[in-house]
Amino acid sequence: MTYDPFTLEVVKNRLIGIADEMAMTVVRTARSFIVKEALDFSTALFTAEARLIAQGTCLPLHLGSMPAALDAVLAEFGDAMAPGDLFILNDPYDGGTHLPDIIATKPVFLSGRLVGYAMCLAHQTDMGGRVAGSMASDSTEIYQEGLRLPPVRLFSGGQAEDSVFRIIERNVRVPGKVLGDLRSQVAACEAGERGLLEMIAAMGLDDFQTYAEVLIAYTERYTRAEIAKLPDGVFHFTDHIDGDGIEAGAITIQVAVRVSGEEMEIDFAGTSPQVKGAINSVHAFTASATWAVVRSILDADIPNNDGYFRPITVTTPKGSVVNPVMPAAVAARGLTADRVADAVFGALAQVAPDRVPAAGQTAPDTAVSFGGHDAEGRPFVFVEGIVGSWGGGPDRDGMDACTGTIVNYSNTPAEMLEADQPLRIERYGFVADSGGPGRFRGGLALERHIRFLADEAMVQVRSDHHHFAPYGLAGGAPGAHAALSVLRANGGEDRHDGHFRDSVRSGDVLAVRVPSGGGFGDPLDRDPARVLADVVDGKVTPDHAAAAYGVVLSGTPPVVDAMATRDLRAQRRSAGS
Repeated sequence: MTYDPFTLEVVKNRLIGIADEMAMTVVRTARSFIVKEALDFSTALFTAEARLIAQGTCLPLHLGSMPAALDAVLAEFGDAMAPGDLFILNDPYDGGTHLPDIIATKPVFLSGRLVGYAMCLAHQTDMGGRVAGSMASDSTEIYQEGLRLPPVRLFSGGQAEDSVFRIIERNVRVPGKVLGDLRSQVAACEAGERGLLEMIAAMGLDDFQTYAEVLIAYTERYTRAEIAKLPDGVFHFTDHIDGDGIEAGAITIQVAVRVSGEEMEIDFAGTSPQVKGAINSVHAFTASATWAVVRSILDADIPNNDGYFRPITVTTPKGSVVNPVMPAAVAARGLTADRVADAVFGALAQVAPDRVPAAGQTAPDTAVSFGGHDAEGRPFVFVEGIVGSWGGGPDRDGMDACTGTIVNYSNTPAEMLEADQPLRIERYGFVADSGGPGRFRGGLALERHIRFLADEAMVQVRSDHHHFAPYGLAGGAPGAHAALSVLRANGGEDRHDGHFRDSVRSGDVLAVRVPSGGGFGDPLDRDPARVLADVVDGKVTPDHAAAAYGVVLSGTPPVVDAMATRDLRAQRRSAGS
């Protein structure tokens, strides 16, 4: 097919611009912190043939989630769509990922002819169920987790289906936030519809369809060419989840990455069976996390569309923790997706060792849900994923306090949280000496202490890395473990290990320490000047500088004792040989 490369570039960027305008619509109009501040949402555009053609600058983790949702909508409604329709779903066994993620789909028509789809996925503050926030780790079946929505019409011919809105309103704890965010998604889809129709009006439908197919084909060729640069072979890696919070024992995530010419297969054979706790991840979400990881080691200029998926196959064993069957609980599936990403990165570190960092907070595996009623009986719900730091990389230290690799996420600012919720942030900072030692240090662990001010509430926490620390690479040491406890107002302390749900009262404090990043390379090869800089910044203590890096400091202000450092490092290397 002949095409003008300059026009193709304009088409590609205009589509991205439309998807980003959809995203900005959500940011401007959403009601909840989890959406408008944490940015836990994504936008996308599809062709009339249900092929992804653009994704907004949102969460890479959602890259492969929305195609499955669109397939589910088409399977239910097929040719019964009409102008002005809009559909939603959240059922993880019918196109969704977990119940808090509502996915909105708006078919786009031009003169009665279907020309594309605009979609928006957003994490809702609450979808009902037994625990506020609808992400309880200790649920054991999907029926406990909240309101399940198969593909349903939310708008028909431009008119709202009031019965659907009423059903949602009656099943959630904070309907103002949930329905507000849902209408924000509707507005985003309408913005996508306008953008597509304006683009088609400017270039003509035939040219639009031609260049959409050309763009997808170009992306496939680009992706194949990038994969072809990688060494052929089969590369294995195994990571572990501490447990599911219900039954004792670690959970194995096992992956084999097979690179053959222009194609790649990621196979999770050997991964643990599905578990009783709610950390199971449905196939679409596991695949989406995997695609996002592979995307991060390929050329950054590859467009995000259907062509990217074609050379990359993701295989998950049915009935496993990465592909459960009904009625397995999945509300806290984000934790498993994090370990999936770490396992795939571990395998890819053997494929492209110059591009992959050690393990860190690939995505927020520590999530807090807090809910109850105030003195007037009004419900409140707060949901937050606490971001951490990156692992050390092949050529740089791990970034401290940064969104994970496969998400585009943010913590809620303390001032905004305190103004909206009966909570107070009493500590939020780095933990000295916590970064995994290496030639390039892992990012530091973070502590976040949250004091509860309501008379009584329920808190639920999902976390990991209490037993299995984030791994180091190329001789780097692992990162620091997570820690979790409730400091009672009466002076007591309840320590928790991974997942827990408990009642709290005014004055109690949730003390969370997220894990740090692993190190990359031999710590004894770290530039002593870098170690000194970390000591001056308060990230490393002088004792840790000597113990972890073999760097001896002296004086005030401190300076590197070059001779003592050389002797100590020589002694360490000799003892280790």
